[in-house]
Amino acid sequence: MPPSPPWALPPGRLAILSALVDEQRGLIDHLQQAQKVAHAGRNFWLGTLDGVPVVLTVSRIGKVAAASTATLLIERFGASAIVFTGVAGGLAPGVKVGDVVVAQGFLQHDLDASPLFPRYEVPAYGRSRFECHAALSQQLAESVQAALAEGWPAAHLHCGLVASGDRFVCGAEESRQLQERLREAGHEALAVEMEGAAVAQVCADHGLPFAAMRTISDRADDTAHQDFTQFVQTVASRYAERIMRRLLQRMGAQH
Repeated sequence: MPPSPPWALPPGRLAILSALVDEQRGLIDHLQQAQKVAHAGRNFWLGTLDGVPVVLTVSRIGKVAAASTATLLIERFGASAIVFTGVAGGLAPGVKVGDVVVAQGFLQHDLDASPLFPRYEVPAYGRSRFECHAALSQQLAESVQAALAEGWPAAHLHCGLVASGDRFVCGAEESRQLQERLREAGHEALAVEMEGAAVAQVCADHGLPFAAMRTISDRADDTAHQDFTQFVQTVASRYAERIMRRLLQRMGAQH
């Protein structure tokens, strides 16, 4: 993809959010002027990375935890944009373990208020899909592409829809049925995880830019639980550190 102009962070802090500690391990080690704030059962790390004011935290797993943490990042810690880095299960053909998906939008695959509303539609919003911020996502995708070329040339970047739900999808038949239901509703999801759609909705409510990258840790099939923990600990954290540092360096040039 052709390089885009560096995206300028609005006044405030860039929030870097993950569900698990290992998904962003290493970033805190590089934090300058680090300040740790404990609040609502979470640790928030404030400081600067590559010249960019940031706040880092871990939401824990699931949509409620993610929405609660995103709201705190905005209202208490002055986040002016949120980037999520974590892992996901691959759904679409060709999305392999070790690849990275940069989300263009999110939906909740376990949301069903029918017959009052169409399946997957969020009541009172009139839509099922929440789009990510185009310019920030483009910057993130370019950072992913550069980092993969440098350190993991066999891995590939994918951009598209990601599905979220409060369920760890880990069966081949469950994965197939999920893809089938989504396609019937006109949605082709690349990956499945448990937090992104909630953060996307919170950011939409507050008018904040949101972007997300998900390293594919498993294929959301019968072997998913075997691959997941080791992959997060040994691979995903390295991806996150290198990719996020590249993104921050791009953004830091604007400060």
